[in-house]
Amino acid sequence: MKKVIEYIKKNGMITTEDRVIAGISGGADSVCLFFVLLELRERFGTDFIAVHINHGLRGEAADEDEQFVRSLCEKYGVKLEVFRKDVVSISRKRKESFEETGRWVRREAFEEVMQKYGGTKIALAHHQNDNAETFLMNLARGTGLRGLTGIRPVNGVYIRPLLCMSRKEIEEFLAKRGESFCEDETNKDTKYTRNSLRHLVIPMLEEKVNVQAVRHMNETMEQLCELEAYMEEQTERAWEQCVTKEETKKLLVNKETFETYPPILQKMLLRRCMAWLDGGLKDIGQIHIRQIVELFQKQNGRRIDLPGNAEAIRQYEGVCIRKKAEKKDGQEPENAAEDLLEGMTKITIPGKTKIPGTNLAITCKLFPRDDKFSIQNIPQKNYTKWFEYDIIESSLCVRTKKAGDRIEIKKGQSKKLKSWFINEKIPAEERGRVLLLADGEQIMWIIGHRMSAGYQITDQTQQILQVEITEEKENGRQD
Repeated sequence: MKKVIEYIKKNGMITTEDRVIAGISGGADSVCLFFVLLELRERFGTDFIAVHINHGLRGEAADEDEQFVRSLCEKYGVKLEVFRKDVVSISRKRKESFEETGRWVRREAFEEVMQKYGGTKIALAHHQNDNAETFLMNLARGTGLRGLTGIRPVNGVYIRPLLCMSRKEIEEFLAKRGESFCEDETNKDTKYTRNSLRHLVIPMLEEKVNVQAVRHMNETMEQLCELEAYMEEQTERAWEQCVTKEETKKLLVNKETFETYPPILQKMLLRRCMAWLDGGLKDIGQIHIRQIVELFQKQNGRRIDLPGNAEAIRQYEGVCIRKKAEKKDGQEPENAAEDLLEGMTKITIPGKTKIPGTNLAITCKLFPRDDKFSIQNIPQKNYTKWFEYDIIESSLCVRTKKAGDRIEIKKGQSKKLKSWFINEKIPAEERGRVLLLADGEQIMWIIGHRMSAGYQITDQTQQILQVEITEEKENGRQD
């Protein structure tokens, strides 16, 4: 307990003035969290309310878990709010996995209780093993520095007091107290990626490489967090030294100063330039950053097109990064013909793009996800979708199908687009006319139908991209 209390203090998680909303599933980790918060209540008078969500996925077992949590809270005089949600029906409506739907249902419940009781923090029971699983998953899938920093101890109102403990330490803590907990059999099913890491990969690392593998991964993630913070500070200094704001949507990066920085800082600085220009960090990929770096060695006047209706131009002093000129009323911009390449129409983010050969327009909006965000905000419309903006790697385009296309139907599980068409009974003669929103080669959305599970909003999402398809009437009116 001392270890956890010190961790809470170190990260400024909870004060005596806080009212904590805690997710209590009945599993070992959440029961441990329950007793940690109980100890804080007894020592410092910190108030907390427990929340339990019955997902309706495991029948009697789920009801037994609910009763266990009810009895636990009644025994220790802790206020409890119980939610019963039909996750199966909700996931079918949202066309996403049970796991993803369950995550959003839980967050919605926490936020509802927080508002009801005037809560100030939401405590989750993630521990070091969860963090190690996240680290390995991000590493295997491909990520930048931020993705390797793992789960944050504090993220807005969300706190994770048990990130200093391993699963083994949690179970030992409960055994020493003589406390029982519930076992969720679905957590043993290795068809889920995270369960495979939990039951196959991490045990192998502990057995074959180092018994302290989980602890060492968590220590590395703490160092990477410190490194990221340091690199952000250095990027800020580089910005002040070599970037000049010439206009509202125009930056000049001085060549002489820029080239005094190491490559890693040059790349981070250019990403920041694009973020300032377009309000997002990952609308461009590494290939675009490399092109801008190479532009510093090109002749004056050379230019490259960038996502988000931007461009970079080599000038005498360095490289100018700016938004392209807006088109005049009733006229297409001069480079409109370049936007259509073999049936692909590049999308302006943010902004509105007409889809050639149709009476359709696609409108993109960007906005940050804040503490007021709720699952109920996500539109359930066929022609309006929200995507996680931060994971987009390339400029977006609208196109039709081509050989080899696949769509992610569940996290980590994709299906051939052809198979999806067959399963949905879409006639063969119509498939070539179905529009697709694509991130490079990755299908994000079969417009009017299904969106990819790989771009759904998660609890790590920072920026949200809203994409809306509208029909343009001849008189200019939209439907």
